[in-house]
Amino acid sequence: MSDSSPSIPHAVVQKKGRRRVSLIWAIPVVTVVIGGWLVWDTYAKRGPLISITFDQGDGLAAGQSVVKHRDVTLGTVTSVKLTPDMNHVVVKIQMTRDATPLISNLTKFWVVKPRFFAGSLEGLGTLLSGPYIDLLPSPDKGKPQTVFTGLEDPPVLQSVVPGRNFVLHADRIGSVSLGAPIFYRDLQVGQILGWDIGDMAKSVTIHAFVRAPYDAYVHDDSRFWNASGLAVKLGADGVQVKVQSLDALLLGGIAFSTPDDATAEAESAAGTSFPLYDTQDDADQASYDRRVPFVAYFTGSVAGLGPGSPVTFQGLRIGQVKSVDMEYDSATNTVRAPVRFEVEPQRIKNINKVASRGPLANVQALVASGLRAQIQKSNLLTGQSEIALTILPNAAKADVTFQNNEIVFPTASGALDSITTSVSTLLAKINNLPFDQMSASLTTTLSGLANLTNGPQTKQAVASLAGTLAASQSLVKQLNTEVGPALKSLPGLTKQLKAASVNLNTMLVSANSTYGGDSHFSRQLEQLMTQLNDMTQSFRALSDLLTSHPEALIRGRTNAGVEQ
Repeated sequence: MSDSSPSIPHAVVQKKGRRRVSLIWAIPVVTVVIGGWLVWDTYAKRGPLISITFDQGDGLAAGQSVVKHRDVTLGTVTSVKLTPDMNHVVVKIQMTRDATPLISNLTKFWVVKPRFFAGSLEGLGTLLSGPYIDLLPSPDKGKPQTVFTGLEDPPVLQSVVPGRNFVLHADRIGSVSLGAPIFYRDLQVGQILGWDIGDMAKSVTIHAFVRAPYDAYVHDDSRFWNASGLAVKLGADGVQVKVQSLDALLLGGIAFSTPDDATAEAESAAGTSFPLYDTQDDADQASYDRRVPFVAYFTGSVAGLGPGSPVTFQGLRIGQVKSVDMEYDSATNTVRAPVRFEVEPQRIKNINKVASRGPLANVQALVASGLRAQIQKSNLLTGQSEIALTILPNAAKADVTFQNNEIVFPTASGALDSITTSVSTLLAKINNLPFDQMSASLTTTLSGLANLTNGPQTKQAVASLAGTLAASQSLVKQLNTEVGPALKSLPGLTKQLKAASVNLNTMLVSANSTYGGDSHFSRQLEQLMTQLNDMTQSFRALSDLLTSHPEALIRGRTNAGVEQ
């Protein structure tokens, strides 16, 4: 072999650049990143998962129904299931993170649906959108909680309203409903929040809310009463009809008032308890806390008298009847009616001036002056009666005593009893009249009158009367004949008298102008009378001078005479 054989070629390694990743792989990477972010965002925005128990489902649906507050969605219903006992519905809700501060043990939930509540229609918008759950957070900080019991009715106050809550106690709820208005001087100032049964189920506790600034008018002496519906009162003053308002007529209502002298006291604190009276009259009666018990025994009729009947003095109410009973009095062997009543001395002004003497001494003084208790009709239409304390000047002397811590008040028969007694006395007198003798006397009198009428003397008198009448008719005819001409001349005589009267008036006017007080003759006559008076005085002076000095006729007038 020779070295000239061709050489074997060697492989040469050629270096190339790095292979790039394809852009198509960016799509799943971005998808994973976005999905992770969405998962993180979803969990980050998630709030607590809560469950609410309702009596009814009310159309709630999983994935559709939501939880709102002030029309802002705060959660979504995830499931609606029945409880194991099949009596309730459990709704599970996934709340948002924004709702976390609102969820506590004090939060309230209810279903918003069309309903008539507190005098207005609510939830009409859910007719199209479907029902949803609303919540009311508490202004106070509560504890975290995830299990709740929903309300069947929405709370009356669905926002924070300044004011105060008060507690009212009543024997029965009456026609007061949830959300019923509270009135002060006919203005709506609050609402009824709810009620519950009191201790031993003897009373009902009503929770009332009075908003500011009207809560400042509630004092410890304030009086609350039921102002529901239509109040019709038929009493001594006639028929009285009162309606507080249309809301009170439909929903019921409560009103309150505060005495003027109580406004200077401190305002009542929140949670203060007050009794709830049935009517305004009962509330007004409660302001008189001093009462003096009495008992009066009547032997006559007590019809129309019962508990609550008024006790009056001179027509003004000063108390009321508590009870009317009937008992047998073994001392007198009669049946009598004890009527127990109370007098409220605070109704009488300036009573404190004699209060130190005590009720018994004051009553004894009044009874000594003739004060007695009578039963009188206060309304003749309805037959209602009252006890009237009346002063009778001629009343018999009576004693006032204590009996079982009650003052025994002396009584007197009423006006109706007096009329009945008078009628009975009159009937007794009529029954005692001798009707047989009176009938016999009347028969005798009528017989004598008949004999007198049919007797000859009566006939003769009638004939004489007929003759007298005939003579009278002749006289009248004669007078008509003779007086007729004279009557015809009367018109001419009247004219002559009128003419003479005119002439006489003319003459009097002329005489008055000639000789009257302002005439020339009258003035001359007055001057003449003055001159005659002066002349008379001169003659009187001359006569006095001659009487004192007769020598003056010879010697004349001297100075001595003048001095004298």
